[in-house]
Amino acid sequence: MSLFLDALAGHDTARAPLWLMRQAGRYLPEYRALKERYSFWEMVRTPDLAAEVTMQPLRRFGMDAAILFQDIMTPLPAMGVDLEFAPGPVISRPVRSAAAAAALRVPEQEEIAPFAGEAIRLVAAATATPLIGFAGAPLTLASYLIEGGGSKDFATFRAFLQTQPEAAHALLDKLTETGIRYLRMQLEAGVSAVQLFDSWAGLHHELAFREFGLPYVRRTFEALADSGAPRLYLAVGASHLYDAIAELPCEAVSVDWRTPLSVVRHLMPGKVLQGNLDPAALLAPRDRLASDARRVLDEGLGGAHVFNLGHGVMQQTDPGNVQALVDIVRGFDRHASGVGSKVGVSERALGAAPS
Repeated sequence: MSLFLDALAGHDTARAPLWLMRQAGRYLPEYRALKERYSFWEMVRTPDLAAEVTMQPLRRFGMDAAILFQDIMTPLPAMGVDLEFAPGPVISRPVRSAAAAAALRVPEQEEIAPFAGEAIRLVAAATATPLIGFAGAPLTLASYLIEGGGSKDFATFRAFLQTQPEAAHALLDKLTETGIRYLRMQLEAGVSAVQLFDSWAGLHHELAFREFGLPYVRRTFEALADSGAPRLYLAVGASHLYDAIAELPCEAVSVDWRTPLSVVRHLMPGKVLQGNLDPAALLAPRDRLASDARRVLDEGLGGAHVFNLGHGVMQQTDPGNVQALVDIVRGFDRHASGVGSKVGVSERALGAAPS
């Protein structure tokens, strides 16, 4: 078993396995070189390009897991959604009525992003490193579908939940079933674990989340239980929802940077914790990055821990800082006695940024 899968099985591994959300992306020069020739949506929908981007951080850093290069919006066109990226997602016909929700279809599994399945097979054939598949959580996908794109406060979406709850539930039901089929396709194609991204769960108070979010995430994870694959959940800015999140039938919870892992461990008994370095730490000088990374590694002691960021790698990140972080995490002995400064940080990790 790989170190990553060993940790997700609940084992207190000697070192924390490491991967980073958005580890394949715009901070890498090899990605930017491809982006000069192809649009984002082209790369997502072209299997050999999606596989290539997925593999780029493995070649450069040797991460303990890969994550499929796709977007949480990938399955929506198969539902009849007119989707473009400019550069973020733009829905030309937002879902703002019961009739619009009813018009969306639930596609068969084989209709949902077959290019993603082919990209998975290409990656699985090229590396033994575990590959993570993913989907957007139903409530987060609904936020974009109703709002029509990204937003700071998603006011139209939140008003829809309040004024048209029956239509909202009908939409969430379709998104859930489509997501289940999409994730099953990914598992059959060869991913080793799946993560649900609930990027906008933190917008909601607990009662709203328990009504519109939690039941659909639970249903998704329950539908995948027979696969035997680890199930991971990320909700951003959602520490006020941790009592509800703790009820989910998943193996791991990814924690953003706002709450120490040592605090969350007491709130999530039986769950593997993933996270939770602030992505901005990768913009800091190397000595500060090392200090922040050590703190997260110390906080992760006392149970299984998968090291990650609290959210995605920022575009401005120096790849040299990512390599420094990889060296720091690999040098941290979780089984050594005592707390704090258990790492032998290499000169490469703490030295000057490469010229």
